[in-house]
Amino acid sequence: MREVGQKPVGACDVVPLSEDSSITMSSDTDVSLSSYDEGQGSKLIRKAREAPFVPIGLAGFAAVVAYGLYKLKSRGNTKMSLHLIHMRVAAQGFVVGAMTLGMGYSMYQEFWAKPKP
Repeated sequence: MREVGQKPVGACDVVPLSEDSSITMSSDTDVSLSSYDEGQGSKLIRKAREAPFVPIGLAGFAAVVAYGLYKLKSRGNTKMSLHLIHMRVAAQGFVVGAMTLGMGYSMYQEFWAKPKP
């Protein structure tokens, strides 16, 4: 049971702001907008250098999908659903493999290749 004068569970105090509060907002308007001046091609190249396995994963995914569409006509008597499932698994496997390699590469750069101070 609640004692007299206790707040209910979940209640909180509201502190009103007075005129003498010393809350100030930053008026720093010198913001660098260099990332907005960057073109799409240079941004893509910069991002690819930061995370090189992302474009590799995307290219592999596109290659598996293109190969699957190419082989769609010559699948023989394999059911369409089975062919699509195999292509989905291959594409996902390529992307997951690229993500795993990228994570390992990032860990290597951060922990082992970084010079110790």
